[in-house]
Amino acid sequence: MVRVATSQARKDFAETINQVVYRGERIVLHRRGKNLAAIVPIADLELVEALEDRMDVDAARKALKERGTNIPLKQIKKELGL
Repeated sequence: MVRVATSQARKDFAETINQVVYRGERIVLHRRGKNLAAIVPIADLELVEALEDRMDVDAARKALKERGTNIPLKQIKKELGL
C-alpha cells in the first residue's frame, strides 16, 4: 500500500487516480503523519460493500431468531404514559 501526503495527492491528482485505476494500487492519504483516507479501486469498494451487506443480513437473521413475544404498541404507550 502506498502512502501519499494529501498535499502531494492534490498536486498530482491525475497521476494519483491513474495509479489506482490502471495499476490497481491502494493509496492511503495522510497529513502530518496521520492516515486520513484511502483511494482504492472500485472493485475493492464493491467487495467491501458486498461484505457489509452480507453482515447486515446475517445480523438481521440472528435478530429474528432471538426475538421474543411481541408487545402491542398500545400497551407500550400506556406504560410510558403517552
